Amino acid sequence: MAGTLFMLPNRIAERSVEETIPQGVLQKARSARYFLAENAKSARHYLKQAGHPGPISELTIVEIGHEPDPGLIDSWLQPVLAGEDACIVSESGCPGIADPGATLVARAKALGIRVVPLTGPCSIMLTLMASGLNGQRFRFLGYLPIAENERVRAIADLERQSRTPETQLFIETPYRNSTMLKALAQTLAADTLVTVATDITGDNEAIETHAAGEWLKRSMDLPKLPTVFAVLARAGARPQEGIKTGKADSSRRRMGREGPRRR
Repeated sequence: MAGTLFMLPNRIAERSVEETIPQGVLQKARSARYFLAENAKSARHYLKQAGHPGPISELTIVEIGHEPDPGLIDSWLQPVLAGEDACIVSESGCPGIADPGATLVARAKALGIRVVPLTGPCSIMLTLMASGLNGQRFRFLGYLPIAENERVRAIADLERQSRTPETQLFIETPYRNSTMLKALAQTLAADTLVTVATDITGDNEAIETHAAGEWLKRSMDLPKLPTVFAVLARAGARPQEGIKTGKADSSRRRMGREGPRRR
């Protein structure tokens, strides 16, 4: 009988695993011995922090990378077909969401392997929850173009789409956070709402929603930390102006930290 493929969430900020990962999920992580990891080094660190009882060096941790090789997937899943449970673990967040784990899940399902998603942090969902924007219809776009002209067109396109109404969410490389926010504030209609969610679940978490015109009046120098942006044109917006949540206070605690993308 085939084993089970568990989708094991990882932290999205440098906090103790007990603060953001449910105990039931940690128990599964501690009992498993076969892992398919986006990054083997980060997976070993995570399992050590999670308190895995066995020597980490004796665990089987296969690095699948950011773009798993289709020709290797069957060999990675062979132990599961033979009866061993496995865990897919991302560098951060929930595997299979804005993540290469989806290709392994598709193949596992085709082979008749049971796939079990485990509960954990997802920066996309947490941003939406705290944004005040439309949570009934939303879309995740990944990264926007880097080139200025293409980026401006992409921003205009997502604003049009948001009028349906549908919240548009995307991420940016941390060192370009400030450039992205300035582009949004300068390109969007003044009353279009923009959420900036930085270092979610981290010590410097800050999640703010303001109209684009209001952002122009504020400091848009964001720290180089994992950030999710969300946009909703006023025609489809429901929140009041200036929604603000998180751990930032009136002194404007700095937002975020440098690191890999957070999902």
